[in-house]
Amino acid sequence: MKTVLSVSLGSSKRNHCVETSFLGVPFRIERIGTDGDLNKAMQIVRELDGQVDAFGLGGIDLYLYAGDRRYIIRDAYKIARQAKMSPVVDGSGLKNTLERNVITFLQKNHGLDLRGKPVLMVCGVDRFGMAQSFVDAGAIVTFGDLVFGLGLPIPLKSLKSLERTAKVVAPVVCRLPFKFIYPTGKKQEKNSSRHRYLYYKADIIAGDYHYIKKYMPEEMLNKIVITNTVTKDDVEDLKRRGVKVLVTTTPELNGRSFGTNVMEGVLLALAGKRPENMTEDEYSDLLAQTGFGPRVEYLN
Repeated sequence: MKTVLSVSLGSSKRNHCVETSFLGVPFRIERIGTDGDLNKAMQIVRELDGQVDAFGLGGIDLYLYAGDRRYIIRDAYKIARQAKMSPVVDGSGLKNTLERNVITFLQKNHGLDLRGKPVLMVCGVDRFGMAQSFVDAGAIVTFGDLVFGLGLPIPLKSLKSLERTAKVVAPVVCRLPFKFIYPTGKKQEKNSSRHRYLYYKADIIAGDYHYIKKYMPEEMLNKIVITNTVTKDDVEDLKRRGVKVLVTTTPELNGRSFGTNVMEGVLLALAGKRPENMTEDEYSDLLAQTGFGPRVEYLN
């Protein structure tokens, strides 16, 4: 049996384990949250190194992207370097394939016309492939990287402004303790009323679910939410708020959509390779073989 373990800085309340199979290969997939404890995450990776086929980093990114530039987040690197034998992935190998293709999938299979549609991406550098796809489809996209990541009331209105801002800000931000730029542990359970006007202006809310949830207003009538990891409770909460359609970029496994870091770990385990040896074409081929695709749920 192959084993993929997602070690997350997120809340331990969201822990989950499932046994399933892909291409006839049995898998055990588990998510362990450390409630924002970086040292605990490092310890888990260090102690289980070599005992799992792949580690996924949850609740933190190893890399941020803007255009052709890649930035390494220091705290994530501290966790990743604890592993000497098992590969460590953060999902970025899939974000530029799986998440980019989700927008095309929604257009072709669900008739989603994005021309002129107002879209809020809570963080563009976290999902730059998806950001490009929205823009290419003709959507009017607002990027909340400075608003939700740094608390600065400066929405970005174009990919060029996102790239320019990232080149200046990312090298500094990546050196900060991750808890200053992203909700970890119990902070993921708190909600803020700031910046909700950006939600009201958009028809589609896209990006990392913890950012979405932290600032999400009670009233989300007829909104489309495109995100990553959600639990059954999250789905019920979105339904209660009036969300019309929920799209997760990864499939549902026993009532839970795991993050791209887990799915990338599964593909690595199937390929028997390390991430630095995987090509985009190999990821695409395995995605097609496994049938990994988005989950689309009509809630209201």
